[in-house]
Amino acid sequence: MEEAITGDFALIKAWKADKAGNLIFRKTARNFNQAMAKAAHTTVVEVEELVEVGEIGEDEVHVPAIYVDRIVVGEKYEKRIERLTLKKKKSSVSAATQNPAIAMRERIVRRAALEFKHGMYANLGIGMPMLASNYIPDGMDVQLQSENGVLGLGPFPAPGEQDPDLINAGKQTVTTTPGASYFSSDDSFAMIRGGHVDLTILGAMEVSQYGDLANWMIPGKMVKGMGGAMDLVSSPSTKVVVTMEHLDKKGGHKIVESCSLPLTGKNCVDLIITDKCVFTINKEEGLTLTEIAEGVSVEDIVSSTGCLFSVADDLKTMDQIEVPEE
Repeated sequence: MEEAITGDFALIKAWKADKAGNLIFRKTARNFNQAMAKAAHTTVVEVEELVEVGEIGEDEVHVPAIYVDRIVVGEKYEKRIERLTLKKKKSSVSAATQNPAIAMRERIVRRAALEFKHGMYANLGIGMPMLASNYIPDGMDVQLQSENGVLGLGPFPAPGEQDPDLINAGKQTVTTTPGASYFSSDDSFAMIRGGHVDLTILGAMEVSQYGDLANWMIPGKMVKGMGGAMDLVSSPSTKVVVTMEHLDKKGGHKIVESCSLPLTGKNCVDLIITDKCVFTINKEEGLTLTEIAEGVSVEDIVSSTGCLFSVADDLKTMDQIEVPEE
């Protein structure tokens, strides 16, 4: 774990400041701005709006003026959206019936959706894991958490409803559900490390037979960092589910005896869901094949898995959330 950061300067973006230096952030724009404003000897804040002292209520202040040394009011301020993601219109023809790759991903995420339970707090990774939220059954209350500072994620916005200050950890535009809340990223990681998140669904590049996870980088390729995955998988009370294609693009094994890529966490994965099957993982005994996709044989699983595994006595066909007919 890294030691605490102290900077000579912190360059911070806020929504509004009063002339005393009290700050307010808007929606998910807090992220690490609050923490970094407190971690520097000199804090310089760019704001969209500067108001008179008293116009920000005492109980509305996110960062007190004592942490703020300089304020800059941005001119001709333009908010840009890095990853505009909108709700797709429903089609009478399922994309899965037209595209085998989409059908494969849908099979995985529909199975992953069975891991949701009423009243659960869950964190979903970027890409395929996030798609599982589309299959949360009606009437089931699942609160989705994003480590950039929101609890109560809703679906992607309709065109025209996107908000540059409301994004998920993957920088996609999102909405919120009733009862949602915003907070700083350090509060978000306190939730995660404190074991308050019941479930996390992540993608992976490799998983070992004893649950080691490698999902954040391939050596030699540029990456932004491992994000919150390291913290999410470090909590013993959080169930860790990996969703991924069984083989990589070159046909190589992704479920292996020992990971060759840099690890995100050791002995942390509880369940693997692929397009071919479902494995449970015992941290000492290894993999057990519990479900198999329709049309796939155990022999196929053996040849496409890079390590030994047991087969459950009650091996069954892979379950999926049923998609209601329109």
